Amino acid sequence: MENAEGSSVMSVKDWAITVFIAGIPFIGFIMLFIWGFGSGTDPNKANFAKGALLVILIFFVLYAIFFAVFGAAMFAGLAGAGSGGY
Repeated sequence: MENAEGSSVMSVKDWAITVFIAGIPFIGFIMLFIWGFGSGTDPNKANFAKGALLVILIFFVLYAIFFAVFGAAMFAGLAGAGSGGY
């Protein structure tokens, strides 16, 4: 089956394999780059990979902000607790 752009539609089996491989630690991350930016990849899979990498980037930035804010607050609280004052 083909879509309006002329590329074939990915089957459920293709999507299941894609999601399974993308979920493997480290290997999946590398495969997302290959699928997203490599030539000859199905356009559906390329868009999925680019979207997944964007979501990973957003969560990484939020994770860094969260630990910067709460890590600094915890560090300040621990530094103040060692002084012996109230």
